[in-house]
Amino acid sequence: MSGVTPIAHFGGMPMRPGSDAFALDTGVGVLTTLRARPSGVSRGVVLWVPGFTGSKEDAHEILPRLADAGYDAWAYSQRGQADSARPADDDYSLDVLATDAVEVAGIVGAGAPVHFIGHSLGGVVARAAVLRDPSAFASLTMLCSGPKGWPGRHDETSETVSKVGSLGLWQRDNPDKVDASDEEIGAFEAFFRHRAAATADENLLQGAALLRSEEDTTDALRATGVPVLVAHGEHDDKWPIEWQRDMAERLGARYAVIPGGAHSPQAEAPEATLDTLTTFYSSL
Repeated sequence: MSGVTPIAHFGGMPMRPGSDAFALDTGVGVLTTLRARPSGVSRGVVLWVPGFTGSKEDAHEILPRLADAGYDAWAYSQRGQADSARPADDDYSLDVLATDAVEVAGIVGAGAPVHFIGHSLGGVVARAAVLRDPSAFASLTMLCSGPKGWPGRHDETSETVSKVGSLGLWQRDNPDKVDASDEEIGAFEAFFRHRAAATADENLLQGAALLRSEEDTTDALRATGVPVLVAHGEHDDKWPIEWQRDMAERLGARYAVIPGGAHSPQAEAPEATLDTLTTFYSSL
């Protein structure tokens, strides 16, 4: 695959076996990915875009499971997340994030439409990407993601990042671990600290602004004709569940509540999340 280079895994995350890391050459620079390949003939390409403060590693539990189910499964870190490129102009607007998504879909899908999963803020990006180029996507899953933002959301996050940067956000939430070594806090928490340190401040500031101000484009998404699944964990507390359910009704979309999951059901309830996704894909 042209423009795709193997790289080392980022940050020491103890990941579920089955995913390899790659760098994609894109217009903004290198965007890093995880890929889990099926052992036989692929049933299609699935692409995951992470949400606010996230990275490709958020999908490390679900990608190998999708591969075992026959899908060529990818996740990418968006510009400014973890080890992906930071644009010199500090542009993390929804327009450029959607442009990146369409470009990545074209690379991993080799020109064929891909099944797109947008988690939380990643769902906002995914929806904008589908609106930009519906032909690039075989389906869209809005996972724990709602139709619009609201005033005041993540105001404290923006204030912290403005004052002390992205690492300061992790330090605020982990005051007892600030001076601890990676060995003392353990591999998972050490990964989150490394990711926070590597994430661009402007990625977080502009992402938080999107979560406060994003307008409802549900009607425009329905008009694209791209099949949509709206799904969330039964305990999701980051986006109003009634908003997500209403969005599914307005879209004429499939709607699923993932048992045992909260805002990251791919990690909290991966088998139930897998069943939700593959049931949707098999129906198309």
